[in-house]
Amino acid sequence: MSDDDTTQIRTLITTWADAVHRGDLDGVLADHAEDIVMFDVPPPHDGIRGLPAYRATWPPFFEWQAKGASFEIESLDITAGADVAYAHALLRCGTPEELAERPTLRLRLTLGLLKEGGRWVVAHEHHSFPHD
Repeated sequence: MSDDDTTQIRTLITTWADAVHRGDLDGVLADHAEDIVMFDVPPPHDGIRGLPAYRATWPPFFEWQAKGASFEIESLDITAGADVAYAHALLRCGTPEELAERPTLRLRLTLGLLKEGGRWVVAHEHHSFPHD
């Protein structure tokens, strides 16, 4: 794993999370593969496939987030090979009320990345909350 690849991936992920927090759809879509597969917290539980379907999942999240919810990376670990990488993170994701009620609750994020044409893109994204 090269430090340069790890730095590029860390920047890609933190830039993506910042775009999510700002409600910047173009920023959220940047650096994602055209054939992305995402498993998300809300349905469909068999996931979504392709960038158009991925795009469609974000406006409802942005509406919810506009009510004051946070979306902040708390920890991020990355493992990168020459052309494949994965990352996993914990994020504070919730409204102030939700986080006050469950202060240790964290969104789990796993990303699978590919190096295409010399740049890293997210090919797989998985969001989940633990089931208590």
